[in-house]
Amino acid sequence: MSTLRYKVVDVFTDRPFTGNPLAIVFDAADLAGEQMQAIAREFNLSETIFVLPPTTPEATYRVRIFTPGTELPFAGHPSVGCAVTLRRDGLVKDTDVVQECGAGLIPISIDDTHGSAVVTGGTPTVGPALDPAPLLAAVGMTDADYVGPAPRKAGCGLEFTFLSVTDEAVGRLRPSALVDQASILHWDAERHEAHVRVLVPDAGVAEDPATGSAAMGLGVWLVASGLLPGEGVSRYQIRQGSEMHRPSLLTCSVTAAGGVAVSASVSGHVVPIASGEMIVPPFVG
Repeated sequence: MSTLRYKVVDVFTDRPFTGNPLAIVFDAADLAGEQMQAIAREFNLSETIFVLPPTTPEATYRVRIFTPGTELPFAGHPSVGCAVTLRRDGLVKDTDVVQECGAGLIPISIDDTHGSAVVTGGTPTVGPALDPAPLLAAVGMTDADYVGPAPRKAGCGLEFTFLSVTDEAVGRLRPSALVDQASILHWDAERHEAHVRVLVPDAGVAEDPATGSAAMGLGVWLVASGLLPGEGVSRYQIRQGSEMHRPSLLTCSVTAAGGVAVSASVSGHVVPIASGEMIVPPFVG
C-alpha cells in the first residue's frame, strides 16, 4: 500500500500547541483534487497544504491548499509554514523562494535563525463601503459595539470583510454561519495593533486561530479607511486566537502610494509538532 509523508507545524507562534496548526503533505503530484480534499477532511485543521512540482521556471515549488470544505487559491499560514518546513528539511536551497499557487506566484523570504518567513501577498483589492448593520446582527452585536470606519471587503489574493468594533465586543463575538470570510477586529491606533477574530464557515472553519491572508487584507482596509498613511510603508501587528486557546501573533506591513495599498506582507514563526506517514485515499471518479 502506498503512503504519503506529512508533517504538522504550528504557525504564527514560537510555542508548541499555540498559533494555527497546519498539515503539510509532501510529494503530492500524483494526487487528484478529490484525494487532497479527503486528506484535508481527515486532518480537520483549518488548512492542509500539498507540495507539488512547479509548472513554471519562475517558481521554486507549487502548492494546493485545502480547508476541510474547499480548495483555496492562497492562504497565509500554509504559505509561511510550508516554506519554513521545506527549508528546514533541505528541500529548498535558498532562503528567498517563489511559491506557485492558485493566486499566482508568491514571493517568500525565509529566516533560518528565527524559524520564520515573510510572505508577500498578491495585488491588493478593496471594495466599496458596506452597511455594518447586517454584519453586526449576524455576530450578535448592536450599533453600540460598532466603531467604524465602514466595513469593506479587502485582500491580497483572498478577500475578507472587515468590521471594526470595540475591543470588548471582539471578545464576546458569536461565530455565525451567516457571515463568511469576515474579520471582526478592534484597532489600537496608538500601538498599531489589532485584536482580531476571523470567521470562515463556508470553508468548514467556524473560526480560525491565525489568518495570514486576512492579516494582509487588514492592511489594505486600514489604508483605504484612512487609519494608516496613504504613502510609504506602515507596520502593524495582529493578535488572534486567544479566545480559542490558540494565541497567535502576526507581524505585518503594508505599502501605500497615492492613497491606496500597493502591497502587503505577513510574517510569523513556525514550530514543528509531528510527522508521519498516511495511506493514500482511494480515488472515486
